[in-house]
Amino acid sequence: MTTSDKPTVLVTASFDADVAASLGDVFTVRTVDPSTDGTSLADRGLGTELAEADAIVAELDLVDAATLAAAPQLRFVVSCRAAPVNVDLAACSARGIPVATTPGRNAEVTADLSFALLLDTVRHVSAAERWLRDGHWSEEDVFEPYERFRSIGLGGRTLGILGGGAVGARVLRRARGFGMTVKVYDPFLPADHFGSEATVVSLEEVMSTSDVVTVHVPLMPETEGLIGAAELAMMQPHAFLVNAGRAAIIQEEALMDTLRERRIAGAGFDVYYQEPLPAESELRTFENVTLTPHIAGASDDVVAEHSRMAAEALRAWRAGEPVRAVANQRDLVASVSS
Repeated sequence: MTTSDKPTVLVTASFDADVAASLGDVFTVRTVDPSTDGTSLADRGLGTELAEADAIVAELDLVDAATLAAAPQLRFVVSCRAAPVNVDLAACSARGIPVATTPGRNAEVTADLSFALLLDTVRHVSAAERWLRDGHWSEEDVFEPYERFRSIGLGGRTLGILGGGAVGARVLRRARGFGMTVKVYDPFLPADHFGSEATVVSLEEVMSTSDVVTVHVPLMPETEGLIGAAELAMMQPHAFLVNAGRAAIIQEEALMDTLRERRIAGAGFDVYYQEPLPAESELRTFENVTLTPHIAGASDDVVAEHSRMAAEALRAWRAGEPVRAVANQRDLVASVSS
C-alpha cells in the first residue's frame, strides 16, 4: 500500500450502506453478506478478498490465525463488538495489527430492553399474555387476572443497578423517569458521581435495600460470580432480579436455588449460562421468571452505531491519527519497545 493508494477494507459485519459509501473517498470498500455462523473468515470462500484486504471489519466472523495467514496485507482490524471476542488478539499483536472495537454500540437499546424486561417481570406482562392466549378470561374468571397478576408499581420504589457504566447509566435515566430512587454499585465511581440522580453505595446495600436489582457490570475475572448465595440471600422477599448483561455475573447454582425456593418475587433474564437455552432448562419451568432469547442488542440502531464507530476508526487509522478503543494497544506498544 502506498500513500496514493486507497486501502482495501473488507466488511463482513452487518453494516450501514450509507456509511460504507461515505468511506469511498479514501478506501476501496468491499462488503460481503454477513454470516451468523461465527466461524473463521478463512472458511467463507473469500480467498481473493482476504488476500487483498488491508483492513477487515467483522462482527461474528472469527479473525483467527487462519484468517491472518490468508490476509498477508492486513494492517488493521475493527471488531464490531465491545470486547473483541471474535478476534485472536495475540496473533494480531504478533503481526503488529491494531484491533479497534466499538464500545457502547448497543448501550441505548440494551438499556431499553433491560427496562422492558424489568417492567415485564415486575408487572407480569408476558405471563398475563400467555394466560390470555391460553383461552382464559371469560365470565367465569373475569376477575382472576386482578389477583393472579397483581404486583408492585415502580414509582417510589428503589432500583439497584450493578455497574454504572454505559448501560447502567442509561437504565438509571429510565428509572428516574418512572419516579424510582436509584442506588448504584460500582467500585470505580465516587459516591456523588451521579449527583442527585443516584447514590453510589456498597454491593451489600444495593442487594438488601432494592425492590429491583438489575445487572450491568462487565464480565471479567474480578466480576465472574460476583453475585453468589450470600448476596442473593440479602434480597428482600418481594424483590425482583433482572439480568440482561452477562449470565456469569451471578453464580448459577446459587441463582437456581433462590428461584426454586421462591426466595424472591421473580426474575427476568436475557442472558444464560448456556446459549441457546436448552429445551430441558429448569428456568423454563418457573412461572415467576420472564425469559427473552438474548435480544438486547437486536436493533438496526446498533448496526448504524457500530458502522459509524468503525468508519471513525478506519479514518483515524488511515490518517495516522490515534484510534480510539484499540483492544491490543498495550501489547503493540510492548512489542515496539522490546
